[in-house]
Amino acid sequence: MKKVAILGRPNVGKSSLFNRLARRRDAITSDVSGTTRDVKRNVVTISEDRDFELLDTGGIDDNGELFGKVTEMSLRAAEEADIILYMVDGKRLPEEEDRKLFYRLQQLGKPIALLINKIDNDREEQEQAWEFVEFGAEAVFPISVSHNRKLNPLYRWLEQHIPPRPETTLQEAPAEEMSLEQLLEARESEGEEAQERKIRVAILGRPNVGKSSLLNALLGQERAVVSEVAGTTIDPIDETIVHGDYEITFVDTAGIRRRSKILGIEKYALGRTEKMLEQADIAILLIDATTGVTELDERIAGLIDRYRLGALIVVNKWDIRGEKEYKEAIEEIRDELKFLHYAPILTVSAKTKQRVGKILDQITAIYERYKQRIPTSRLNEVIQYAQRRHQVPSHHGQVVRIKFATQFATKPPRIALVVNKPELLHFSYKRYLANILREQFDFEGVPLEIVARKRGERSDNEE
Repeated sequence: MKKVAILGRPNVGKSSLFNRLARRRDAITSDVSGTTRDVKRNVVTISEDRDFELLDTGGIDDNGELFGKVTEMSLRAAEEADIILYMVDGKRLPEEEDRKLFYRLQQLGKPIALLINKIDNDREEQEQAWEFVEFGAEAVFPISVSHNRKLNPLYRWLEQHIPPRPETTLQEAPAEEMSLEQLLEARESEGEEAQERKIRVAILGRPNVGKSSLLNALLGQERAVVSEVAGTTIDPIDETIVHGDYEITFVDTAGIRRRSKILGIEKYALGRTEKMLEQADIAILLIDATTGVTELDERIAGLIDRYRLGALIVVNKWDIRGEKEYKEAIEEIRDELKFLHYAPILTVSAKTKQRVGKILDQITAIYERYKQRIPTSRLNEVIQYAQRRHQVPSHHGQVVRIKFATQFATKPPRIALVVNKPELLHFSYKRYLANILREQFDFEGVPLEIVARKRGERSDNEE
């Protein structure tokens, strides 16, 4: 698949173009210079049959340590791409830095287009766009992303450099030998099976605990900007790798602060992070081994529990933790993060890559448990065993009986108990049953939900 990179100096409209091409508001846009810091990616389709991977890069600017790293990442994306879109601000006169960067990118020998953005009408096109002729670009497009003006010529230019997708056929039989109903069923089955092999993982933690460093270590290359400046990651970025039979997509989310300390553009990042959690399967909670668990870590753990995600606790910077022994450190974490009592704990160093490889194995194992379904007969055997060990407590003389149990959902596993008086089944007994189920089945890293209902009732989340 061809890769198309959008480059340019800060605040020229790159993320707005990214959103326009992707047909959704995926990248955060703002008048604040430097909003995009990492390279954001999305697969885009044009002309119905042409697909390409679109890369939204940070603004190229050498002003300070953070922007210097953003520039390095952006230029690396240009080298990786097959096609380059260089964007400038048409409201301003051409800058010498823009000319130098455009000439440098031309030396890569790839198709490159100069996009003169913020040209809102014909008068501005006549009076301002010609100023950029000195760039010597063969493909020049005066556009206005915000007004959706004159983007069609750009689309036609992209079509010249992006081939149509190859026709795909089903393995079972040629399409002409299958009925329409069989073809649709086969395609639906293929789609469901492929979807079951995709895992979305959110990396969560306080600012500057090493989330971007961990993402880079997992990917085996530098894809996220790493800096000592807290709050470097603003826009959550997606990166996908294949591990075993699974396609794992990591979302490196912005560092979560206390709400009272969220300033300016970071308020968008918090909202975007919570949206990502709605779509995730598993969350990695990253803890700083040098500081231990803080109150904010506990709140983030509560967020993972609220969204009912599979969970893995990763303790980073283990190589510089100090005097604390492994057993002592793990006990302290368990004591502080009671929300995630079911989550396994790994100690790693993202900087040295110590034990980072084990994270991928844990992710796939947790996901297998997250989507597992217990046979109804076996589930009822365990529930009956639990009742023999500890009878359901009565409530003011009223007898409470569990008649039947069934699993009605996965991701996470949800168990329904058919009870004669469901409102009288105490939460402590549900917790007891959950512990018994964890003893009998492997649910490490997975939240388990148990609901009580009368016969014939359906739960809100029932499939």
